[in-house]
Amino acid sequence: MATTEKYQALIDMARQGGVENLDTREENNVLYLTGTAPTSELKQQLWDEYGRLDPDMRAGDLILNIDVAGDSGQYYTIERGDTLSGIAARHSGISWQQIYEANRDVIKDPDKIYPGQKIRIPSEG
Repeated sequence: MATTEKYQALIDMARQGGVENLDTREENNVLYLTGTAPTSELKQQLWDEYGRLDPDMRAGDLILNIDVAGDSGQYYTIERGDTLSGIAARHSGISWQQIYEANRDVIKDPDKIYPGQKIRIPSEG
């Protein structure tokens, strides 16, 4: 419960912002927070609040998995030898930074991706 208390402001923000199917569960001192935000702006606000509560995002006690309603991006499963820049090069119109930003809930360090991770490839633009 201590982890839930630590991130209560984030949970409240998600509820007040209208995150659908909001699920919060604490397991082995890790809080899992999942749901679907109505806008990408709200998703970013939630990430900003997470950054405020855990500035370097090093505590490792929160898994934030918030999708955006109507997200039309596609998915990709990372394979051995992949890099974000290499994946971006195969998907014209996007940068590795856009891929990283769209997957901050999965990728903690853009230089450390692992085979088997499923990531979103954001739409062009």
